Amino acid sequence: MSKKLKNLRLRIFLSFIVFLGAVLLPMEEPIQLVLYLASYLIVGGDIIKKAVTNIGHGQVFDENFLMVLATIGAFITQEYPEAVMVMWLYQIGEWFQQYAVGKSRQSISDLMDIRPDYANVERDGKLEKVDPDDVSIGDYIVVKPGEKIPLDGIVIKGSSLVDTSALTGESVPREVKKGADILSGCINKTGLLTIKVTKEFDESTVSKILELVENASSKKAKAENFITKFARYYTPIVVIAAICLAFLPPLLLENADVWDYIKRACSFLVISCPCALVISVPLGFFGGIGGASKLGILIKGSNYLETLSKTETVVFDKTGTLTKGSFEVTDISPIGIDKTSLLEIAAHAENYSDHPIAQSIKKAYGKAIDTTRIADASEVSGNGVCVKIDGKEVYAGNEKLMKKIKVNLPDMNIVGTVIHVAMESRYVGYILIADEVKEEAKQTINDLKEINHVKETVMLTGDNSTVAESVGRNLAIDTVYSQLLPADKVTKVEELLHKKSSDKSLAFVGDGINDAPVLTRADVGIAMGGLGSDAAIEAADVVIMDDKISKINTAIYISKRTLKIVKQNIIFALGVKGVVLILGAIGMANMWEAVFADVGVSFIAILNSMRALRVKKFND
Repeated sequence: MSKKLKNLRLRIFLSFIVFLGAVLLPMEEPIQLVLYLASYLIVGGDIIKKAVTNIGHGQVFDENFLMVLATIGAFITQEYPEAVMVMWLYQIGEWFQQYAVGKSRQSISDLMDIRPDYANVERDGKLEKVDPDDVSIGDYIVVKPGEKIPLDGIVIKGSSLVDTSALTGESVPREVKKGADILSGCINKTGLLTIKVTKEFDESTVSKILELVENASSKKAKAENFITKFARYYTPIVVIAAICLAFLPPLLLENADVWDYIKRACSFLVISCPCALVISVPLGFFGGIGGASKLGILIKGSNYLETLSKTETVVFDKTGTLTKGSFEVTDISPIGIDKTSLLEIAAHAENYSDHPIAQSIKKAYGKAIDTTRIADASEVSGNGVCVKIDGKEVYAGNEKLMKKIKVNLPDMNIVGTVIHVAMESRYVGYILIADEVKEEAKQTINDLKEINHVKETVMLTGDNSTVAESVGRNLAIDTVYSQLLPADKVTKVEELLHKKSSDKSLAFVGDGINDAPVLTRADVGIAMGGLGSDAAIEAADVVIMDDKISKINTAIYISKRTLKIVKQNIIFALGVKGVVLILGAIGMANMWEAVFADVGVSFIAILNSMRALRVKKFND
């Protein structure tokens, strides 16, 4: 809880104590008035300050002005308890509203961990750690295994596997060697690389991503608070009506009691205070946010809840969102031997490799490797490995390796990474490695369309088109865009935003650092929080904390239900308010009745709002 909220809570409590003293302790009226004023100023001092400040800025008719005018009217008519009570109700509503909104995002830049801390610059045969900002075009930098690549450039020396998932979302590490272009923000996995810098840090890929996040954030439209918009019209109307009530009847009617109509006008102002609204509306949203959190869904503010309820288009990242984001052996196809033997041979062949693909094969084997069976292990650069297992020559690698050793491959049309295995120049089968689609992904896509009435589903990925199209077909996604960089993803989302209906919203679902700019640009960004990056989580408006993609539907269901409850409260509160205002204007409702009616409406609205806390999964 923020310091501001703690202070507000303390002021409400202190005001209540002083109020009790004024009500319960025997004392003269002047002293009692002082206590009521003290209680009033303790709880409502900031509202008075806001009203005065806004008037100075030309914004007269807002909810702060109305609260101050109404409570001053209560003091004029000597209805002191009512004045304090009205301010309490308003501040309690404000507390709930601020508490809900207070769960908003922290600074994205603090957690954008793709920014490199240093660069190893080669000068006079020695390596110097310097700030990436101090590196010039043409300088040579050295990137060790496990380090971030700090600047864009060309590989001059060395070869390695580079993890580009932070930038492209591509699940398979890319092999780079001499002459290859390389982007900042990637992570060097295996080999030592010497890179000639081609762009200064300010123009590098990693800087562009950070810039995209900042710019996208400024473009995001914020839903205005309903009460503020309502007060723009409501406040001047009731103020003008109160003035007319105070002065027109005495001018037009004979024997009219001026003081009586002034008291009616003051009561009218007290009645007009939208206390039920200022409590029930934020509390309804708060209930929806709190209920969603029970199911592991973090919604960072009421405006995002409202936006989510209008979702028409859902755009997905692929890797780590629709898929598991990890290499798994998905198929073992032996020829002339059994599956167990093929996997055993492949695992022993890959024993000395640290390649992620090799790791996945050894993980699938699940047994200890007998190194005494292995001899003469060597790596065929970019193609695979060659070893002797039990004295027999074994090759394991890609299609290029099989062609190199003149082993014929069967015809196949397979999506994924294929490791072919040959023994003694005889093809013995292949192992398929792929990033598996999440079990619930297909049902989630179907439920979005069938239950939550989403019009279009889209997938954006940095992966190659073959893999992307295969995943898209499998999940029945309407549109697929592949081989995209972060800037390309933002461009595609911009295009989709222009195509959607004006009163509807676009949601983007992602998990990686590369998704942060898109998450901020979408109407509502949804991050998969269990395995997602800190940057994505902070950039998002909604976070699925346990990484279950099916909870996107739950979040949309909760948002629609919450908006329904809020609308019920608005209609009920305004309806009752209108009736009591009429009764007050004709003198049939005094100050106490007005406050009682308002408190009663507030209580009913609060009870209705609390329904939003009781949530369940949309398909339970």
